[in-house]
Amino acid sequence: MLDIRLIERGLEKPGKTKGGLATAMGVRPGAVSEILSGIRLIKASEIAPIMEYLELNSVPIMGRVGAGASIEPEHEQVPPEGLGDVELPFPIAEETIAFEVAGDSMLPKYENGDIIVVFRDQHHPLSSFYGEEAAVRLKTGERYLKTIERGKSATLVNLTSFNAKPISGVKLEWIGEICVTLPRGQIERLRNKALARTRKATKAPGGRTPEK
Repeated sequence: MLDIRLIERGLEKPGKTKGGLATAMGVRPGAVSEILSGIRLIKASEIAPIMEYLELNSVPIMGRVGAGASIEPEHEQVPPEGLGDVELPFPIAEETIAFEVAGDSMLPKYENGDIIVVFRDQHHPLSSFYGEEAAVRLKTGERYLKTIERGKSATLVNLTSFNAKPISGVKLEWIGEICVTLPRGQIERLRNKALARTRKATKAPGGRTPEK
């Protein structure tokens, strides 16, 4: 069942309204308010249209993260809105962004072209990430996908890879905790599925019959 907070967050997005959601669900306008207030339960058949209309499983790809390559955001040709969206097979409860993996230094776990979904904000202290893989941005601006290891002081870290020399003694500006990894083959299947659904919806005559 969808969390009401997810729906409320989705309705805060530009262009998303209760009326638009009701139309997408095929229900009378007041039904959405009843769901948000807890008076009415969400039907199983309504979960998919809610997720699709509110884009609860859509995550923006905000650039590339270097696994071997050094990604310098100021030189990266990425529009402000990102490189497009990746649609997950489930809704995400937290604010997340995605990056495309560039390079092969993290093989065999991460391949060039994979997508990692990370939390937009860093919720935990640096020390809690020691020994963990994450997307990181250095104080000098470069962005990497690396394993974080403790450095010579509490403010310095060493970034290690499976197949490359470590980057030692650097300071981090941001850590993107990984919550989902999508292999490039799976991404292609998800995109094809979303495209097929869009084509089907476009060809379908009429639409849903609003509930009484």
